[in-house]
Amino acid sequence: MKILLATLHAKYSHASLALPCLAVYCRDIPHTDITLREWTVNEPREHTLRLVMAEQADLVAFSCYIWNIEQTLRIVSDIKKISPHTRIVLGGPEVSFGIFDLMHDNPAVDFVIKGEGEETFRSLLMTLTQEHPGMLQESLAEMDNLFYRDGSDTLSGPLSRKNMELDSLPSPFEAGMVDFSKPLAYYETSRGCPFSCAFCLSSTEGTVRTFGMDRIKKDLLFMMENGVAQIKLVDRTFNYDARRADTIWEFILEHNRSSHFHFEIAADLLTENNLEVLRRVPAHTFRFEIGVQSTSQKTLEQVSRSADLQRIFTNVRRLANETHIELHLDLIAGLPGEGYDGFLHSLQTVAELQPDDIQLEPLKLLKGSPMREIARREGYFFSESPPYTILRNPWLSYADICLVETIGRLLDLFNKHGGFAASFRTLERDRPFSAILDLMARQAGNDNLSSLSCRRVYELFARLAEPLADRTELHDALLFDYCRSEMPLMGKLPSFAVEQQSRCSWPALRDLPSTLELPPDSRVKSFRYEFISDYRTGENSGGATTLTFVYISGAGRGLQVVTF
Repeated sequence: MKILLATLHAKYSHASLALPCLAVYCRDIPHTDITLREWTVNEPREHTLRLVMAEQADLVAFSCYIWNIEQTLRIVSDIKKISPHTRIVLGGPEVSFGIFDLMHDNPAVDFVIKGEGEETFRSLLMTLTQEHPGMLQESLAEMDNLFYRDGSDTLSGPLSRKNMELDSLPSPFEAGMVDFSKPLAYYETSRGCPFSCAFCLSSTEGTVRTFGMDRIKKDLLFMMENGVAQIKLVDRTFNYDARRADTIWEFILEHNRSSHFHFEIAADLLTENNLEVLRRVPAHTFRFEIGVQSTSQKTLEQVSRSADLQRIFTNVRRLANETHIELHLDLIAGLPGEGYDGFLHSLQTVAELQPDDIQLEPLKLLKGSPMREIARREGYFFSESPPYTILRNPWLSYADICLVETIGRLLDLFNKHGGFAASFRTLERDRPFSAILDLMARQAGNDNLSSLSCRRVYELFARLAEPLADRTELHDALLFDYCRSEMPLMGKLPSFAVEQQSRCSWPALRDLPSTLELPPDSRVKSFRYEFISDYRTGENSGGATTLTFVYISGAGRGLQVVTF
């Protein structure tokens, strides 16, 4: 039997962990040939369909999430029309709830696996390859968490909350089933979450289970030795066990070569021992994602989120001041009891912690999450289509939600293109960070903020911020920020800098200091400008200063900017 395991990612850089885990758990089943294929939702559906059909699979299994379910179901429908005998299996969080309705509305789907999929998928494959056809329905009825068709009816096996023993799952990394050609690899050291937040599906998964430490170390060492650039750990709360976290962090510090690690942590669970270990982490090595969600304790309590806010704030400040960890803080707008002013207060509180990145988005009412019952009770309205974004509730209007989305998009753009540190310092002399973003979002209105080049993003910032500060000072600080992320080109200066072209120059390499050390085989360009203030101090002060920016690039090195 030819089996195709497939998924559609939101971006090309993303990689699947679910498919390799399924494949490695089923690799020894006789008479099976398993192929993994990963595409994106951005590719034309007709092209993806052609690639699926080219595999000539007897069974196609898709891993389904909020970002790909609609595209997946359209492809599945077409597969069945072309090849009626091809069996279709769906799994993943987006199809683990409302399964009877899903199968009723999508007759092309033959099987759906609810929840953790490895054991059920293995049982299904063994049955389909070995069972006598006359015994098939009887065998399907005995499989935990499997939904299947019986004529025009949809039936299910026993619904079980039993979870597999994680160390029974062979390593897909060791088996060579993980694609390392992409810059990012996902990895899990545990499944489940110790918390029960109503807006998250992890609240339905039960207790935390962990892989054995020997297995974890072996997998991490394998990835580090293979030079994986980004290793993103998908554990819901990586540091739920502080000593376990220390052991893994110590191992990475001992063996890491050049990999960058992303962890999702609970800042209020950090211990003094954790902080002692984290002080030794080199710059550009660890990134922590910390879900603050709201700075209203009352709001958090209404969604069963257990959090010590003051301890979170204290530990985030310590991480910022005492370590080189990159800090990414999350907020959710639309939780019970928090209106737009409350959201801005949360944004301001988080901004004052000075993280490297703030991500905020409106609440998503995920299928199967306890938040849906809260929404029904409290009078929420949300989109019926994925990703089920809130439309309004008793505390936020639709217009408020639109402002939140615009602020989130602006933050994403500004962080992606350098952070605009000097520009924000100039603006924050007169008003707080959250008020600046609110006013900029109102200025942006319904503008299309996608597919903007770096120069266009800086020009957008200038347009949105001009009513908020002295024009000359703003443009000066903005050009400094721009120079830190991209070289101003002769004849293609950002529009806000064109009037000051007389203060620009592009020195030749011979005009740069002889002490400047350049990597071999590098390309070097430079730009010089007379600023009205020295922004390097972080205080936007010091009087007029002429600065030279040297842009050093080379194959595999990216862009390095040196300022003097």
